[in-house]
Parts: sequence; structure tokens; C-alpha cells
Amino acid sequence: MACIALLCSSNVRAQNIYKEDFLEFWEDYNANYAYFEGSGIDWNKAKEIYLPAIDTIKNNYQFTCLLEQVVNEFHNGHISLNTNYTTSNRIIPSGADVFAEKKGDLYYITDVRIASKAEKSGLKPGMEIVLFNGKPIDIQLQKFLPKSAISYTPVMYEYALNMLLAGTYDKKREFTIKENGALKTIYPDDFEVSATTDLLEYKILDGNIGYIKINNTLGDNNLITAFDKAFDILMQTKGIILDLTETPGGGNTTVARGIMGRFTDKELPYQKHVINEKEFGTVRSWVEYVTPRKTTYKNKVVIMVGHWTGSMGEGMAIGFDAMKRAKITGTKMAGLIGAIHTFSMKNIKIGYQIPIEKMYHVNGTPREDYLPQYFTKNSTETFTKALELIK
Repeated sequence: MACIALLCSSNVRAQNIYKEDFLEFWEDYNANYAYFEGSGIDWNKAKEIYLPAIDTIKNNYQFTCLLEQVVNEFHNGHISLNTNYTTSNRIIPSGADVFAEKKGDLYYITDVRIASKAEKSGLKPGMEIVLFNGKPIDIQLQKFLPKSAISYTPVMYEYALNMLLAGTYDKKREFTIKENGALKTIYPDDFEVSATTDLLEYKILDGNIGYIKINNTLGDNNLITAFDKAFDILMQTKGIILDLTETPGGGNTTVARGIMGRFTDKELPYQKHVINEKEFGTVRSWVEYVTPRKTTYKNKVVIMVGHWTGSMGEGMAIGFDAMKRAKITGTKMAGLIGAIHTFSMKNIKIGYQIPIEKMYHVNGTPREDYLPQYFTKNSTETFTKALELIK
């Protein structure tokens, strides 16, 4: 009897810890999340939906799986946990290599990540996705759609669809697609791709046009020095294409300002921050500036962006636009909301990201709503347009 009592006591303590951490997690978002208004979700209802499930939690794995479900309520790739398992879903846009959209009752690939498994496998824009992993898509989307929402918006469907197609770490993906009326099955994870360790790539294109591609390293301060070395070699070119289409992982403003500072000879505003200080009923806002740095490049500049341009990459795009220093071309960007701060649970120590600061173009457009002035349909078209604009 003593052993049974001890086991029951241990289970109760474990459930109390999970409940404590869940409530802390819920309250952190409740107090700090900047995007509830207009989100279409009911955070109080989400608490009512998910809190009872804590009584069934027996270990950290089950608790993490529950939190992953809760995170889907926010339907944005900027909100994630810092803990995952092989069964976890890849996050978007970093873990995705196709971008798809719901059109009526059908689902289509509208963009494919350059040099990805999806591209190597033959997946292309325009293909209709009939099945994913052998199952209808509609049923599988329910896992990623917010349970607290009264109705689903196109943004919610876009998030759910692209999370589904990104897949989980432990299972190879299977796309059943329709092209020109014929069905075929494609397995993108059977293909290998080489991951580059270079901070950036650069070259001189025909016509003395400079090209610099940032390799998802906007969070590495060493990029500033690497950029300067490449930039100095390209100073005598007629124009520069700066490729931000492979920056899904965000970055920091130090690196962004370091790069943008080479394109202006005077201090210029590039983005606006807004924090709602809910506790005090006040709002704090400020405009961030780019300061000139070293030798200024004076010739034409074109910025390439796309579905895999996220967070700080998006900030740079709106920054160059605000500075009136470049032509921006590409698809819509990743739409990662806000500037994130990291929180952690006191017991289980799982960390999570909360967008606390709203980010805006200096003209007042929310960063996530910004569209390139020279809009394209997909990544391949973006490079063609960039070459046209730089001439």
C-alpha cells in the first residue's frame, strides 16, 4: 500500500508541475503577445480547451506534444518551442522547401525553394497536391488549424497547409500530385542536398553586375566582416543584386544595419518598433535608423526576397524600401510577425518565443503585410526580374 501511495503522490506532483508550467506559458503569452487583436483566435478559450489535457500528461514528451498543439493556435512560423523530438513537425519557413496555397477546394504548389530536396525531386509551381503521405489533405490540416477560432481565415489555412507539407523529422514525405491531368507520386526526402557553411556567396554577373547572396546567416555578426570583403570587391560594378531569398532563420539588427550602412551616405530611418505595455496602459514606440559605414555604394541596387525571407530579412527589405535605396522584387515574404523574446518554464525549462514588439515599415505598413513593389510569382521568376531591373 505504501508503494501505491508513493506512486500516486509522484504522479500528482508531476501533473502539478505540468499544470504550473502550462499556466505560466499561457500567462506569458496573455501578458506579452502583441498580435491578439485581429488574430481570429480566443486565447481564453484555448486555455479551456487545452488545460484539461494536463491531467493525462505522464512525461515531458507528452507535455511537449501538447504545447506544440497550443503553439499552432497562433498560426505563424515565428512562434515555436526550443525543444522538439523526432516526431515534431518542422517549423516554417526554415524547415519547408515548398510553398503551397489553397485555391477553392484544391491545393497547389506555388513556389519551390531553390536548391532544395523538393526542387531536386521535380516538384514545381503549378502542381496540384492531391494527397500527402497517402492521405487527403483536408483531414490532416485539422492538426494545425486553431481550435479556438470561430472560423478559419486564409492565413490560418496557409499556415496549416505549409506546416503539413514541411513534414515531421522522423518520416519521409510523399506527395501525390497532378500535372497535366496525370497523377504521380514524388518522394522529395529521397534526394540529398549539400548544406553550405559559407556566410554568403558573391560573384560578378555579365554586364559588370555584382551579386551577393546571404546564406541564412543574418544572425551571425561575422557576416558583417564577410560582407565588407565581398562588397569591396564589387564596389566598381554597375549595380548590385542583394539576394535575401534564403534568410528564413531571421537574424539581428546589428548585422542588418551593418549591411545597409554600406548603401547610404546619411542617417536614414529603416523600421519602426511598437510595444504595448499592457500592464501600465501605455505604448512605447521608436524608429530605428541606419548609419553610414565605410565607403558608400552609389550605383543601382535590387533586393530579391521571397517565401523564405523571414524576420530580419523582411526587416531589411522594408528598410531598403524606406531608405528609397533599392528596388525590391519577389513574392510575398514569410510574414513572420514581430520581434521575438524568449521565455522559459520554471520547472521543465522548455523555452518558447513570443513576438512582443510589433514591427512596421516607416510608412506605417505592418512588416508582415509588406509586398515587394516588383511582385513575382515564384523564386525562379524573381531572379529573372532582378536581372531585368538592374540593367
